Amino acid sequence: MTETAFAYHQRTKHGFGGFAASPDTLDWDAQPNPFREFLGAEKIDLDLAPQNCSSAPFSRAGLGALLHLSFGLSAWKSFGPDRWALRCNPSSGNLHPTESYVLSENFPGVADGLHHYLSRDHVLEQRRADPPGEGPPRLWIGLSSIPWREAWKYGERAFRYCQLDLGHALGALAYAANTLGFSAKMVENLDSAPLSRLLGLDRAEDFGRAEREDADALIEIFEREGAPSAPADKIGLWSGAANLLDARPMYRWPVIDDVVQATLGSAGENFVATAPREAKDITAELILQRRSAQAFNPKHRMAPDEFFAMLAALAPQKSPFDLWSFSPRVHPLLFVHRVEGLPQGLYALPRSAAGEALMRQNFFADFLWRKVEEANLPLYLLKEMDARGLARRLFCNQGIGGDSSFGVALLAEFSPLVAQNPWRYRQLHWEAGLIGQVLYLEAERQNLRGTGIGCYFDDETHALFGLKDQNLQSLYHFTVGLPYVDSRIATEPAYPTKSRPEFFAHDGSNA
Repeated sequence: MTETAFAYHQRTKHGFGGFAASPDTLDWDAQPNPFREFLGAEKIDLDLAPQNCSSAPFSRAGLGALLHLSFGLSAWKSFGPDRWALRCNPSSGNLHPTESYVLSENFPGVADGLHHYLSRDHVLEQRRADPPGEGPPRLWIGLSSIPWREAWKYGERAFRYCQLDLGHALGALAYAANTLGFSAKMVENLDSAPLSRLLGLDRAEDFGRAEREDADALIEIFEREGAPSAPADKIGLWSGAANLLDARPMYRWPVIDDVVQATLGSAGENFVATAPREAKDITAELILQRRSAQAFNPKHRMAPDEFFAMLAALAPQKSPFDLWSFSPRVHPLLFVHRVEGLPQGLYALPRSAAGEALMRQNFFADFLWRKVEEANLPLYLLKEMDARGLARRLFCNQGIGGDSSFGVALLAEFSPLVAQNPWRYRQLHWEAGLIGQVLYLEAERQNLRGTGIGCYFDDETHALFGLKDQNLQSLYHFTVGLPYVDSRIATEPAYPTKSRPEFFAHDGSNA
């Protein structure tokens, strides 16, 4: 299994000599349906998040707000005859392989059982109806991936993008929970097989020819705080059949099936005690306004306090990193282009002492490692240089690599962890995606914008820092800057037939 994960990662690298295998052509008029739906399942309507909310009732109204701010639509966009949805959880290519499920026990206003969240309509689809139980209200959110949604466009590299998107989804859920006064905690040491069973993803009779889903993670939502645990298996009444997303797939990528199987499992015993949560003042409106920049103003210079504040938000003791109890294993490398008072060049932001030691050991020996004292962070200048052109090249020849205020390569402690437990191949990508979600929302807070970049030249990036083996690997790139906005693209409401209330009423409903 370990060899399969390593081999997959190596064969799906992009490089100056060529890209990972992907379709030769794309028929955009026949792209997969972006919305999974379970036909025949009973639908339960949900309320939207109020326009002003810093707390929510632990009930159906609060659940509606939670799903709206984490996985719901934020807007519809249109350009000429084309129309597409934007969601609160970012996705590579806006293809959205991540699906979300709700497991409820004695939860006010929601029947016991398993439900699928259909973001297009902001409704729950009841997949399994359980007999009413007793005890306190409990709520879990299950996450899965449909690899074909990404593979349709990106080919063999798609499994990586599914895992990065899963990390973004975890961040989106944690931010939404914190915004509403809830707490989100991952259920760790839950193996892939029982998770698939809990989410009904092992029911071949309900999927038929429809694209299968890969079970990823289960998160318990608490009204305040708590210790997460998985729900017990239930014998309930199932309903609903999965819709077919792509009736005529032109390609097959069996290597994705191989790496899916090779990285099944659970966390094992790789935990550390988590520090008390440091809450962040992310608002509902900030979440709903998040977008990916398509182009940056190359003349904009970022203020140093804005830059340092964004980097400080990546500290592992801060929310949303309290979602789990993993030690930080992913560390930002920075291409600083336009930050007032800082020299252009390559920088490192180790998120742990062990990570810093590993980078110092593996990087070029002549790097400066000069600490940026005014940052009050473990931020180090490695090399002064104008890296704008180089960043463009490494970021798959995309202009935003050099036009941004700064770019990021997220470097993971890689081969020892994956060799010990191939499931960590997924989790390292989740951590990178989680960091990306923080950067997205922190950029919005500074009236800037971010863009996650899954297309970059892997080993050429490694060579820039002197890396010669797989002990450290770049898993994700990111850029931040002042965006150009394309005024030709029209924006429409996410849910035109639903109204957003001003606040939660005292009885727990929306008003």
